[in-house]
Amino acid sequence: MTPVRRRDLVVLAALVAAAVWLVVRARYGDLPRLAWWQPLPLGVLAVAEALGARTLRGRLAELRRRRLDPGSVPGGAPVRPVEPLLMARLVIVAQASAWVGAVFTGVWAGVLLHTVPSLSRLTAARGDTVTGAVGVVCAAALAVAALWLEHVCKVPPEDEEQQPGTGVRA
Repeated sequence: MTPVRRRDLVVLAALVAAAVWLVVRARYGDLPRLAWWQPLPLGVLAVAEALGARTLRGRLAELRRRRLDPGSVPGGAPVRPVEPLLMARLVIVAQASAWVGAVFTGVWAGVLLHTVPSLSRLTAARGDTVTGAVGVVCAAALAVAALWLEHVCKVPPEDEEQQPGTGVRA
């Protein structure tokens, strides 16, 4: 499984933003009013993935530390090992969330591309701009948290002294 390329996420977000901008520009008067809380589920997912990445990073760091120095914590609380299948599932969730975050960043950016220039002439644009801004922040946070979770789930090289990706010892 290859890591998600950030460039692909940015290109996807830009393409979706352009498509949504065209649709919103053509049909803005027919669209229902956007509520500021609509993008918040993306923010909740971002927080959950960031907390999961932080917790997982701590567990993995403690497991590595104890593996390198088994006598360092005599009688200390045991650290539960991380199941390999759980790691594989977390990588899949992280990659899917990164793509979803990129798509919704593009959606909300497309809304902003229409509403920001229309602030002075459309009353509804003010509230929709707030919703779009909250949406861009929440969706981008989801993509960033997902990329961090994916990074945490990377398997380190077998030899801790080996430089990653080179096969050469330091």
